[in-house]
Amino acid sequence: MRFLERERVTVAKLLPGLDKSLRAVSPAELADPSGPGIGLFCDSGAPGLLVPTAQQGRGASAVDALRVQCALGSRAPHLAAATTLHHYSIATLAGLSTDEGLVSMLLEGLASGNNLVTFGFAEERPGAGVLSPSMTAADGPDGVRVDGVTRPWSLARSMDLLIAGATVYRSDGPGEEPAVALVPAESEGVSVDAESGQVTLDDVVLPPEMLVRSSDLGGQLEARLTSGFSWYQLLMTGSHLGAAGALVERVLLDDRVPESERVRLLVESESAMSAAEGVAHRIDDGGTDESTLADSLYVRYFVQDVLSRVVPRAVELLGHPGSPASDEVGRLADFTNGLALQPLARSRMTGPLVAYLADGPLTIA
Repeated sequence: MRFLERERVTVAKLLPGLDKSLRAVSPAELADPSGPGIGLFCDSGAPGLLVPTAQQGRGASAVDALRVQCALGSRAPHLAAATTLHHYSIATLAGLSTDEGLVSMLLEGLASGNNLVTFGFAEERPGAGVLSPSMTAADGPDGVRVDGVTRPWSLARSMDLLIAGATVYRSDGPGEEPAVALVPAESEGVSVDAESGQVTLDDVVLPPEMLVRSSDLGGQLEARLTSGFSWYQLLMTGSHLGAAGALVERVLLDDRVPESERVRLLVESESAMSAAEGVAHRIDDGGTDESTLADSLYVRYFVQDVLSRVVPRAVELLGHPGSPASDEVGRLADFTNGLALQPLARSRMTGPLVAYLADGPLTIA
């Protein structure tokens, strides 16, 4: 089996036509947030990739999803990164409510309409953790009123549903508690800044069941969100492996490159993908928990180190500066460097991982 063939076969099985449609568009157009990439993604049924077939989704496993993101990253890395947030949101949604009927209805509606979900926790605020709530919510006679701002990255203009962290006064006693608001994008009071991608909620009224309080989940809201980050680490790692794979694929097809160099890059790339698939199998076998998140972080940082060796060497071997092909090589190389900047960055997680290895809880920084 050729390099990346397994990943592209998975795409062909679950999302027929997507790979072909992406190959018909120039890489520069696919890298443009206003380009056709999101539309092609939605037209293929990819928003329902992780939605169970019972809710009209594609019912993909974690292994399938990893391979899809890798294949997508090899064709359209920026699209792969953007849609990772959607898949993570879908995977997390089922754990955010005790109302199975509501979750089933939401998932079926999202899948049947090929709608996009985005996650509004990660904030560019000094000292704020990635799960720090950015909204406030208050109970009222007509529902729950939500206010605040968030920046859900590149899906802000395309989203159909926003999942946003909020604080709300407790219903079972004094003080506040964390909550999650499920906000339809067309809700009155929702606005999106086209330049910054900032989403503002101004006195948005939601039905009470669209606000999930920590007390509704026995105080386990943050724990569920934390363990769910295994999905994000896995799929974002796959997206960047795909972009690196596009470079390696070019090297493997270049007969001028010595065989020893080609095999070296192949071995490193496939080893990194195998490590990621190990995490995917853990998710498929037992879902997500604290230890799965820890393993997903170990693998993600290992992959970062592999890419720091593989990508510069692939670029050097490909050569040909100044050609259109070299421009694309440069774009792919620049993209792969971005894995180190994704949440949860190694520099911020060093302390929490040390504490976890000393039998403490794993916290997200």
